Amino acid sequence: MHLRGRSGGFTLVEILVVIVIISIVMSIAMLSITLAGGDNQLRDEAQRVISLVDVAQDESLLQGREFGLEFMQGSYRFVEFNPLTQQWSEVIGDDTLRQRELPEELELELFIEERRVILKTDPARTESGEEDRPGIERYAPHVLIYSSGDMSPFELHFVRRVDDSLVAVQGDAAGVLEIVSPEDLM
Repeated sequence: MHLRGRSGGFTLVEILVVIVIISIVMSIAMLSITLAGGDNQLRDEAQRVISLVDVAQDESLLQGREFGLEFMQGSYRFVEFNPLTQQWSEVIGDDTLRQRELPEELELELFIEERRVILKTDPARTESGEEDRPGIERYAPHVLIYSSGDMSPFELHFVRRVDDSLVAVQGDAAGVLEIVSPEDLM
């Protein structure tokens, strides 16, 4: 029997080099997927708001109800106007128009008439408990969705501060919503 000086296997160093190369390639691939997925996440959240407003507009037209939309820093909710009490209240029993929380890394910025609205972290109280007392401000949502299908105009930014990504939704007075690119905002 002849023993050869080298068998057909790999050395430990060769295996480690291959593992390091594969790790680097996988890291780059995961990073690019995460960054691209992050843009999709912003777009998906913007599209969700558009779809939910469309649902609220349809319900408003069909049922003759007035809806509102209140934005917080990391969430938003729909409210409805009660003509009997002349007050806004949360939409109850409608899972579609429930309060929505954004993923933790996303924030909202709201602009009405090209002015930035300072958003709170928690929803405002809809009922004051006080009947038209001077000095007590009555609740009103940021955006109104009228039973005619019209809507108060607004611009909503979905922002991820980690990489300064931004997706914007614009709504006009006719109730048309669209996603606009950041370049169109300037």
